[in-house]
Amino acid sequence: MSTPETLREQKYNATVVSKILLTPNLMTLRAVTDEPREQFSAGQYTTLGLFGFEPRSSNSDAEFEPAPPERLIQRAYSIASARHQTREFEFYVTQVKSGQLTPRLFALEVGDRLFVGRRIVGVFNLSDVPPEKDVLMIATGTGIAPFISFLRSHVAERPKSRMVVVQGAAHQRDLGYYSELAFLNHTFPNFFYLPTLTDADGTWAGRRMWIEDILASGEIERETGVALDPERTHVYVCGNPRMVANVASWLEDHAGYRRHRPKEPGQLFIEEF
Repeated sequence: MSTPETLREQKYNATVVSKILLTPNLMTLRAVTDEPREQFSAGQYTTLGLFGFEPRSSNSDAEFEPAPPERLIQRAYSIASARHQTREFEFYVTQVKSGQLTPRLFALEVGDRLFVGRRIVGVFNLSDVPPEKDVLMIATGTGIAPFISFLRSHVAERPKSRMVVVQGAAHQRDLGYYSELAFLNHTFPNFFYLPTLTDADGTWAGRRMWIEDILASGEIERETGVALDPERTHVYVCGNPRMVANVASWLEDHAGYRRHRPKEPGQLFIEEF
């Protein structure tokens, strides 16, 4: 039987270089791979993996299904890094307390080893959007990660394309990358950031609306000049499945959008977590 040390040596191919806990159950994790990957398209994903014998975080719950110690647990995660980063990769992770992998990821510290997939895949990217078209990105939760990659990779490269992020959360602490998005909003004239909270406290001076209400209100066009028009604007939606379904249905029913599929091009791109 192989020892944990032997299995780590055989399978792990990356080292944690940064771990930032935004809340007890939200973090950004950066890892450097032993070998570089090919340049990827912003918005794509790869896998992270740890063995079942690795420790779990101190605030996790009992596993819903205990992982076999010698099994490499793998899950897919969108890459938040810019596309030219081919060795250092950033991930935005929420802890599922009774899950198999995320409590082990949350137990990692700088210098620890893990597995990062060798393949980077996915069709959730900007390759089908002409450089002069506007882009509306709608996110909740960790669904913001691919859009961070979009912006880090393309906001300066698409000066004729207005790019808008509508990000929804319950509390301000749940708005991942809030500072970076606010900075981009003040730095690039073609980028607009519209955060909204559904359960904000008294210190929040911003929007207190559901994303569907923002779409219906016309506020996006008033604030940014970006119209909900399939001829002018491509829409990307990522995050909570219920939000994704509701927003997609609204855009199809009220704004004439058609979902993009490999054999049926459309202007509405969906990525469900």
